[in-house]
Amino acid sequence: MANIGFIGLGNMGLPMAINLVKAEHSLKVFDTVPTQLDKAAAEGMTTCLFAGQVCEDADIVITMLPNGEIVRKVFEEIVPTCAAGTTIIDSSTIDVSSAKAIHIQAADADLGCIDAPVSGGVGGAEAGTLTFMVGGPKKAFDQAHPFLEIMGGKIVHCGDGGAGQSAKICNNMLLGISMIGACEAFILAEKLGLDQQALFDVVSTASGSCWSVNTYCPVPGVGPKSPADNDYKPGFAAALMLKDLNLSQQAADESELATPMGKHATDIYNEMVEAGGGDTDFSGVIKHLADMKRK
Repeated sequence: MANIGFIGLGNMGLPMAINLVKAEHSLKVFDTVPTQLDKAAAEGMTTCLFAGQVCEDADIVITMLPNGEIVRKVFEEIVPTCAAGTTIIDSSTIDVSSAKAIHIQAADADLGCIDAPVSGGVGGAEAGTLTFMVGGPKKAFDQAHPFLEIMGGKIVHCGDGGAGQSAKICNNMLLGISMIGACEAFILAEKLGLDQQALFDVVSTASGSCWSVNTYCPVPGVGPKSPADNDYKPGFAAALMLKDLNLSQQAADESELATPMGKHATDIYNEMVEAGGGDTDFSGVIKHLADMKRK
């Protein structure tokens, strides 16, 4: 049994923490939302009044936070309170520059650190089947691995500090692009009078095959059950997709790299969110695209 500190008990963080409790680890937790702390207490976790408290006697500290600015501020608080040799797992999805900065901060304090953003959504967090994309030293990765195994189904060590975040934003840039492409194909099929199930049967076994069609089809009643079958209630909200796409474009700017499809996907999701669709599943972009006029 390990002593674990967990900071950030949102839609993803709380079920991840619950899985660690189920594995009989002892958790001290902190969140700025009192109701989330109440839920954690009901699951047998010890709640704390501030972030630094979770680090007391902790073998592992896990953070799951909204953005790089908050992660940097939390690290300023927790790094001085962690005992030398503690390993910090940051599973937030943040900019690569912030990820690299916290690695340096942790190393200067003789702490292990990995950036380990996730894929798999709330369902994966609840089921303990998340994919972890990990950046950081091999020693820290090895120390964190047993705990990642409890929360995830696939763990990939992508490289040095920041590599996990790089993998996450590259993956989600491609996901955003492919979902828009899938939606456009199904909208066009409908306009052409083609049965959408027939299109699915073709695409899912032909050269257009992709996760956005085969597993997460944006059309109700077609393919495996997906948010489209639940009025596009979010498994992965459009606002979160926009966040990740913005991170991809920030990284592209810093790398002086043209990503025209990534940029266009970012613009489309930005329009969707500005129109009030941020709380809709990102596959709900099919409705936004269907209402657009050809220029």
